[in-house]
Amino acid sequence: MEPLNKLTADGACRTVFSNDVSFASFYNAAIFEGKQIIHPERLVRYENDISFLINDSKRAEDKKRRRDIVVKSDINGIYCLLGIEHQSSIDETMVIRCGIYEMLEYLKQAENKEYKRLVPQIIVVLYTGTKKWNGPLKFSDYFEIPEELKKYFNDWKIILVDVKEMDTSKISDEQTRYFIEAIQAMYKGSYEDLKRLKRMKKENFLYAAIITGSIDQVENVLEGDEIDMCEGMERMAEGFRKEGEVRGVIRGRSEGKLEEKQNTLLTLLTCKLGNLSKETENTIRSSTMEKLNKLTLSIFDIQSEEDALRIIN
Repeated sequence: MEPLNKLTADGACRTVFSNDVSFASFYNAAIFEGKQIIHPERLVRYENDISFLINDSKRAEDKKRRRDIVVKSDINGIYCLLGIEHQSSIDETMVIRCGIYEMLEYLKQAENKEYKRLVPQIIVVLYTGTKKWNGPLKFSDYFEIPEELKKYFNDWKIILVDVKEMDTSKISDEQTRYFIEAIQAMYKGSYEDLKRLKRMKKENFLYAAIITGSIDQVENVLEGDEIDMCEGMERMAEGFRKEGEVRGVIRGRSEGKLEEKQNTLLTLLTCKLGNLSKETENTIRSSTMEKLNKLTLSIFDIQSEEDALRIIN
């Protein structure tokens, strides 16, 4: 196991779902309503490094793209690529990123003479952040599209699974189900929910703690290969309760100030520029306090929405 102080949330997620049983159980629950469509014994790890060249008049850059987890499997005798992209924070570019991953993979296949037909692929975005996802879910969310063009617009969407809202009853593998339920319980600060995970493997519990930012609460109180619901767990749970109360107060104050700042800037910009586009409003709604402060300082210099977007981005 990689040292806990060096393992990131992305690394923890990759480690858990590198297990074929966990991968198949998650996929079957996430997109097949619990039906056993993906079989772990048929999964093959797929090399997913993708390089591409961007050419313009000034330079050519070699860009690297690596998806978190990609496997090859068959569904009813047809080979498919299945991926999990872990996301611990809201990323406004997620739809575009996934689109790039998929189209570059298809381009690589099309240029490979060994492929008679392209291999279909699916990417599931597993979101494990604390907030509710408010970023785009499809390509058209980035645009204002004239009604006349909508039927011609090539839309692109992502399959997003919020770990906090996942129905764990559809996860067939016990340890994978415990892993997701541990994340949910840690975010809720629920000792009662944690107490039900007595047979959960220690490493999966620790990975859940890393993903939720709770590792300091659990690292020194667990012993053995499975969780021991003893006095140590009681102390850990008490830590969750206290930390949850503090986090709740701080988060409430912080989010209140952020929302107030966003509303103020939207009002000022509307007064100055008129009705704002959906893109501008969404950008401000998803911006950090630091970016909003930067925009506030430049408010008198803004003459158009493009000026505002350039400053805030």
